[in-house]
Amino acid sequence: MSYGRNHMQERTYLDWNATAPLRREARAAMAAAWDLFGNPSSVHAEGRRARGLVEDARVSVADAVGGRPHNVIFTSGGTEANTLALTPSSGKHKQDIDNLIVSSIEHASVLAGGRFALDRVARLPVHRSGLVDLDGLRTLLAQGPPALVSIMLANNETGAIQPVAEAAHLVHEAGGLLHVDAVQAIGKIHISIKELNIDLLSISAHKIGGPKGMGALVFAENQIRPSALIRGGGQEQGGRAGTENVPGIAGFGAAVMAAETGRTTNMARVQTLRNRLEDGLRQTPGSVIFSQEIARLPNTTLFGVPTLKAETAVIRFDLEGVAVSSGSACSSGKVQPSHVLEAMGYGPEMTRSALRFSLGWETTEADVDRAIKTWRKLSGALLRRDETGLELF
Repeated sequence: MSYGRNHMQERTYLDWNATAPLRREARAAMAAAWDLFGNPSSVHAEGRRARGLVEDARVSVADAVGGRPHNVIFTSGGTEANTLALTPSSGKHKQDIDNLIVSSIEHASVLAGGRFALDRVARLPVHRSGLVDLDGLRTLLAQGPPALVSIMLANNETGAIQPVAEAAHLVHEAGGLLHVDAVQAIGKIHISIKELNIDLLSISAHKIGGPKGMGALVFAENQIRPSALIRGGGQEQGGRAGTENVPGIAGFGAAVMAAETGRTTNMARVQTLRNRLEDGLRQTPGSVIFSQEIARLPNTTLFGVPTLKAETAVIRFDLEGVAVSSGSACSSGKVQPSHVLEAMGYGPEMTRSALRFSLGWETTEADVDRAIKTWRKLSGALLRRDETGLELF
């Protein structure tokens, strides 16, 4: 995606996993919703019209993940959906669940443990490939009472698609529940909460071209629901108090419909572009494309070279008009070593080197070729060190 603003140079955006541009369908749906001023909890005509938008969007979100509309609770985003899901409750065999197992490559909102006591949270290791260790999961499940297990469907850094269905079998056999963070996967691969045997599923709007600040937690049919994080009203079937964000929800519904329309064809095109990008990046001696040997999201490349400093590289790409990201960025915007690569067994040289290129539905061959050309221009200086260990510019 190339764009220009005012008199700035044309820029190329390759950070779609961080957020996607607002789709025109979402923008139109939100604009229409702004004119409906009724409260969706009111019973008069104005309220019913607003309620209609909310419920139409609920159907669209449910359809996108193979769920049922009455099992969708809208939230302020993926982080809130994850936190709501990570709540002690009852398991498959109606036993109390107060233990949590999270994979070591999860989003920070999952690693924080939600409403579980920190001493009840265990970390599940991953293989060098970036896939969760199912034997390790089996061992952890055997060590105690039923647990809630949280495993993301696809990693936001490497794009590695996790063996969720296999994990679900192990978890349910042990009487536990499985939560899946599908924030990065929605709109890119097929998702079915029923086929994968997922109990709770988190998704977010802004990764698929919807508005920022909107997400949802989707439950399996007949799943016992956790107590609300925000209380004081009966909205969202008692799952989240407060007047619904009607424009945001409408935009979410429109975005997910647009993302699912032609998804297979569009993502095949994006994967071809990603392969073109990786062919160019591989020309650098010593370079690594992480998780390349396993199934990944079709749009995601995590790339590293041992002597590269990701923070410097991100800045230099930005100055050249190309937006990319490091493997991991904290809320303050400072680049941190990738906890995902650390979990995969890589040392500091690689965890500090990772650059993520993520493509989207508007990415073109010209965008990819510009990224390759920019890397070739910058790589000599970025990878060359003097005896002090400082990069030479």
